[in-house]
Formats: sequence, C-alpha cells, structure tokens
Amino acid sequence: MRRRILDASLARGRRNNANDTRECLLEQVKLRAEKAKIFGYPFYAELVASAQTAGSAENIAKLTERIAAAVAPNVRREADALAEIATEMGQNDPIEAADWEYYTDKLSTKKYSVDFGRLREYCEADRVLNDGVFATATKLYGLQFKERKDLPGYHPDVVVYEVSNEKGEAVGLFLYDLYTRDSKRGGAWMNDLQSQSHLLGQLPIVCNNHNVPKPAAGQPTLLSWDEVTTLFHEFGHALHSLLSNVNYPKFSGTEVYRDYVEFPSQVNEMWATWPGVIEEYAKHYQTGETLDQATIENLRAAATFNQGYTTATYIASALLDQAWHKIGADEPMPDPKKFEDDYLESIDLKLDLVPPRYSSSYFQHIFGSGYDANYYSYIWSEVLDADAVEWFKENGGLTRENGEYFAKHLIAIGGSKDPREAYRGFRGREPEVEPLLRRRGLLDN
Repeated sequence: MRRRILDASLARGRRNNANDTRECLLEQVKLRAEKAKIFGYPFYAELVASAQTAGSAENIAKLTERIAAAVAPNVRREADALAEIATEMGQNDPIEAADWEYYTDKLSTKKYSVDFGRLREYCEADRVLNDGVFATATKLYGLQFKERKDLPGYHPDVVVYEVSNEKGEAVGLFLYDLYTRDSKRGGAWMNDLQSQSHLLGQLPIVCNNHNVPKPAAGQPTLLSWDEVTTLFHEFGHALHSLLSNVNYPKFSGTEVYRDYVEFPSQVNEMWATWPGVIEEYAKHYQTGETLDQATIENLRAAATFNQGYTTATYIASALLDQAWHKIGADEPMPDPKKFEDDYLESIDLKLDLVPPRYSSSYFQHIFGSGYDANYYSYIWSEVLDADAVEWFKENGGLTRENGEYFAKHLIAIGGSKDPREAYRGFRGREPEVEPLLRRRGLLDN
C-alpha cells in the first residue's frame, strides 16, 4: 500500500491525460526565460535573484550546493540505520523509498522514546500561547497581551488581543484564529489586516491562522508537537508586523524580500524548546506537572534525527527549481522527466530512497504559487535564523536587552533597509552556514 501511494504521488501531472502538466510547465519556463532576456538577464533565476537578499544566482548556488554536498552521506547512513531496524522487525527484503517514513517512525521511537501521543497532554493550547508564545515575546520585546472580549473577531472562534509595550502604549491588535472549519483553507499562515505606518498613523492589526480540530464542549484543546512549533513559527511572522517601525506601509512588517520573510518566524520557532521556555508551558493539562526533563532533552536531541533525508528532499527541489530557471530563452525545452533525472544525478541527489519533495510536474510552489526561482528562500532564511540563534546563545539568551537589539536591527526595519546590510550591522559580519549544518547534524560530513 505504501508503494502504491508513493508511485501515484510521483506520477502526478505526467500521465498523458487531462491532468498532465508538462506542456504547461515547459511553456512557463520558456516565457520566464524570454522575460529575463527582455530585461537583460541571461536566465530567469538571475533576474529573480537580483531583487532578493541573495543578490545573484551564483550566491544561491554557493549556499545550496554546500548544503547538498553534506546531505548524501547522511542519507546513506540513515538508510543503513533503517535497514537494521527493518531487519529487527522481520523485514528481510531491502527497504524502499515508500518504507522510509514508516521505519523512521519506528527508529525515532526506539532512539528517543518520545511518546508524541502522551506529549499532547502537556501542550494545552491556552497555556502554550500564554505561558510560551506570549511570555517569550514579553521577555524579549517587552510586549504585553490583553484579551479584548469587547472586540468581536470576524468569526466567533477568533480571539482578539490588544498588544502594548512596557510603557502601556498601544502597539497593535493580534487576532488568534486557532480552529479548523469548513470555510477555512488548510495549513497555517499569518496575514496583516492593517499595516503599521507612521505616514498614515496606523498601528498593525495582525492575524495568525491555524487549523487545529476543535474539541467537544468542555474539553481541552491539546496540541500535537508540530502544532506547538507552528504556533511559535506563525507568531514570529506576527511579531514581524507588530514590531514594525517604518514610515511607509510598502515597507511595513513582512513586506520584505521573499528569501528573508521566513527569517523572523524561524528564529521564533526555536524558542519552543529553549531552556526556561518549554518548562513554563509544557505542563500536564490535568495535574499541572511539568514535562519531565528526559523527554525535553529527547525532543532537543531528536532535532537532528533524519535530517539527511529531510534536507535532501528539500534541497533537491530547491536546486531543481534553480535548474529549470537557468534555461536560457534560446535553448531548446527539454523532456521534463529526463531533465530532472539528469540534473539530480549531476549533483549526487538522484537517490532511489529519497525522491525530491516536489517533482517538476507537480511542483506547485514554482509553477503556481509565486516561488519561481525562489524555493531556495526557506533554507536561505534558515541560515540567517541559525546564525542569529547562535548570537543569542553567545550573548546570554532570551534577555530584554538582546530582544531590543535584535528587533531594532532586524525586525522593526521591515523592508526599509537591505536585509544583508542590516544583518551585517546586527552580527558584524556575513551570516555563516555552519550553525545550520550543526543544527541539522550535517556539519562533520
């Protein structure tokens, strides 16, 4: 069954039927290449990079190829470990790509003994929000949060918070839309209902949207661990707008280069397991007992688990995106499957056990969602994030002084300053990739 599901997934968009996307794919690649030529660029990826933090396709290649080189050896070691546990479970045939997630789950449970079902009992939503997410923002940025029951949201489930600073001055409004419903699209995201602007005299009104199932009346909302980290992540986007301090709405909050927009949210996500943070919110919803330290340490240790696979699936797609958009306007359009296979082979990421996260024919991010030649931006932002978290570690952690410095140099400026220049001002140097490789357990390979 796993094999059938994976095969069907990989075949999306290339079945010679009404849902075949390959002709549309090639048309978009050609049109983008022609657009780049009109603007005087050799290929579309260079045109896109020129208006991003990266600055050039060459800079993107240096970063992504450095990470890709560290990935394949890790994948092979992880595959060996999965084969061992498969044998222990009585599986004598070689494992396949479709088996990876199944045996990864078994190996994770064996190595780290984290019962994620039990962990939910320590992640009650209100406590995570108030004692985790909000408390960290107070500690770092001095923000205060007061629920305003007199202000109706756009749906009865939406909770409105007034946000103020340490002096009691209004900062903005935060709308918290936690639960799933039929009229709501899937996933989690942040959006501005009103941008901060000194020119217009506007304070930000920010909304975080999630899709957590609503429990029965009188029952607690218990979050999965993924939902906890997502809560911290999306609030990082909210902070980007709430802490904005610019004149023009065009540069307010998250109105930044796409390869920078995930940076504040990824930094904020790191506080979910930070010492002194997780101990405050991870308490049993019935007894109030704090999550045991052994489980907390296992959660931190598990952060590097399976990162060869996780990084490989992403970086293969990011590099494939760049490859498609480095085709020049005067070059012939290739066969999509052959182009993809040949390219991944050339960068040592044609791994039978690890297909790319998105194959070309169903790569919606770059052919339908505005990430064309930009899919690298997630890892680019994470390099900044990991380097910035190292700065926090070097300077005493989550202190009010550190929060003020971080916000002043990197958050409050929105898009009013070049991000690379701003980061150099913050760190005193360019960001380094080593903290990210270390975080993902890829540094020594």
